Amino acid sequence: MKKLLIILCLLTSSAAMAQKTEGIVTYERKTYWTKLIARLTFLSQEQKDRAAQTWKNDDEYKEKMKLAFNANESLYAYPTDEPTDGGYSWRNSDLFLYRNFEKDKKTDIIEMLGKTYIVEDSLHTPSWKIGNQIKDIAGYICMKAETEDPIKKQKITAWFAQDIPVPAGPERYNGLPGLILELNINDGDVIIEATNVTFKSLTPDDLKLPKTKGKKINDAAYDALIKQHVAESISAHRNPYWAIRY
Repeated sequence: MKKLLIILCLLTSSAAMAQKTEGIVTYERKTYWTKLIARLTFLSQEQKDRAAQTWKNDDEYKEKMKLAFNANESLYAYPTDEPTDGGYSWRNSDLFLYRNFEKDKKTDIIEMLGKTYIVEDSLHTPSWKIGNQIKDIAGYICMKAETEDPIKKQKITAWFAQDIPVPAGPERYNGLPGLILELNINDGDVIIEATNVTFKSLTPDDLKLPKTKGKKINDAAYDALIKQHVAESISAHRNPYWAIRY
């Protein structure tokens, strides 16, 4: 009888764990433009003052994002072309970030700099430093981890839930021992926070990339594009992040 109870407990535990490796996360992405622009040392004080004046009544720009995930794959994208914060509606730029953890491959469809790029490469997991701080996000206890974007020179702070044992996450970040439920870019310039986690069986369409025409490149070429654009923007004293994702 005791042996039977142990087996039942193990099966129940395995079933519960399986249920926590497939589903949908809804995120809210907040960009604080005044703070972001104030950080750009190559902009004039007049440009910074103009930005502060422009954004003073609506500095917190919000977007909804969605991550579909299972134990082996994830797809991060805009949920729909629905109205953004303030009721305005327009077509979102193409952004589909697909990860296959089992095959160590990724495909990113990113519209930027007037073109659509299809970035295909291995995962190139960031070098994470895991700390001992914890906090609650969307009802899950999350641990803190940090890394750096070497191209944009940004500090990246992630909060991941070990209770959801999937190495997926929002934006282009992944590779932690638990699903990333919050990303903090450059001490609060941009914050992407999970607002809801729903565990359910996914359909093939949930993880399917759209058929899109674009220029195929790898990570090295993508990084070179970003680096060149940032350098040219610095020389011209303009904000590079109107044309690329922060």
